[in-house]
Amino acid sequence: MRYLSTRGGSPALPFCDILLGGLAPDGGLYLPETYPRVSRAELDAWRELSYADLAFAILSKYVDDIAAADLKALLDQTYTAQTYGFARPGDDPAEITPLHWLQPGELALLELSNGPTLAFKDMAMQLLGNLFEYVLEKRGETLNILGATSGDTGSAAEYAMRGKPRIKVFMLSPYGKMSAFQRAQMYSLTDDNIFNIAITGMFDDAQDVVKAVSNDAGFKAKYRIGAVNSINWARILAQIVYYFKGYFAATRSNDEQVAFSVPSGNFGNICAGHIARQMGLPIAQLVLATNENDVLDEFFRTGVYRPRSTAETRVTSSPSMDISKASNFERFIFDLVGRDAAVVRQLWQQVEGGSAFDLSGTPYFESLRRFGFVSGKSCHAERLATIKTAYERYGVMIDPHSADALKVAWEHPQPAGVPMLVLETAQPVKFAETLHEALGQTPKRPAALAGIENLPQKVEVMAPDVAAIKAYLAAHISV
Repeated sequence: MRYLSTRGGSPALPFCDILLGGLAPDGGLYLPETYPRVSRAELDAWRELSYADLAFAILSKYVDDIAAADLKALLDQTYTAQTYGFARPGDDPAEITPLHWLQPGELALLELSNGPTLAFKDMAMQLLGNLFEYVLEKRGETLNILGATSGDTGSAAEYAMRGKPRIKVFMLSPYGKMSAFQRAQMYSLTDDNIFNIAITGMFDDAQDVVKAVSNDAGFKAKYRIGAVNSINWARILAQIVYYFKGYFAATRSNDEQVAFSVPSGNFGNICAGHIARQMGLPIAQLVLATNENDVLDEFFRTGVYRPRSTAETRVTSSPSMDISKASNFERFIFDLVGRDAAVVRQLWQQVEGGSAFDLSGTPYFESLRRFGFVSGKSCHAERLATIKTAYERYGVMIDPHSADALKVAWEHPQPAGVPMLVLETAQPVKFAETLHEALGQTPKRPAALAGIENLPQKVEVMAPDVAAIKAYLAAHISV
């Protein structure tokens, strides 16, 4: 299996090369040359597999430059009940992503936030850390990861990479825009290979810096810069697995369909669902939910993709979705336009020039429905009401991002026999202030994370200046 760029200007490469590289040299994102189709016989055989074995079955279709025994060992090392041990009471952590029914047979939460940082980013990041370590050791190389986070990617990456001798992590986050818990998870880490930089701006400013550095081929090569954001294909690949696992948990046979409702900011999580559907997983609908930063909802309703400026991006109570330039959206558009890289290049020239693109009235927009997407959005008052209703009706606490997804799921009822699975992307304790506002009580937190807000924090505050960030990296990386 080889991987090509969405912009068509980079050579096709094997998995391990794009794993370490992140963004393609031409500025595009990597995708496999084709999506492998899953046969009915394979679906039948996969239904009873453990999470690690299912991950091996799926990743084996995409990774052929790691020995099968080594890949299996990496997956067995990653997906353990010990690592993903923060399941809801009564749910089995050995399932890794337990399904928690709200209305049996109709509506469920797919728990993706049982890892060490209590967010769905752990599902891919723990594997990414082990993959990086394996490949770097084989090649005798080191890697310096530059990432941007709106809340959860940063801590998931840092917890996955901390203490790994061949890796340094430089994580950019929006200054003062994350919850106190999210900040503490990242900034309280004292490992020598972890560097936190708080950017005086929004997530999109931090993401723009990461892309600018990654697009400087000379600097990237000299300082061995890699990526952990969902621009890295391995992140998306790992996330495909839980769509299959959720489907098997919610159905009795492979003749059935399900729908997924996904809180969406950077389009990475739901992009994995799109690819699972392209592989042949029986997904009736992919329900995309945004918060007030509704650039993606606007596109799926109107065909207009209009990224917002920093000044237009709102600070909300679901902060991990305070994003107005959805990096992974380029992967979907590549598929939507028939994998025509020239079209993608032209569209993203408009985006990177600060304007929008409009596909309404084109055959591309007409073909949107065959990809199974619908969308909606939620505001602060609706999040609070959804959190309150979920607690009163189902006896569960949910975080604000999952509340966005649940609210939009309710707006897209499915036919009888098609359950709706809401992706639970974080545990409510990460957003205790909003939960207290909605319910008048604070979620319980795992004992291991008690009092982390009171720990000393180590962070540099910097402007979103590419030259200054490059200088900081150069000062902390040995070449």
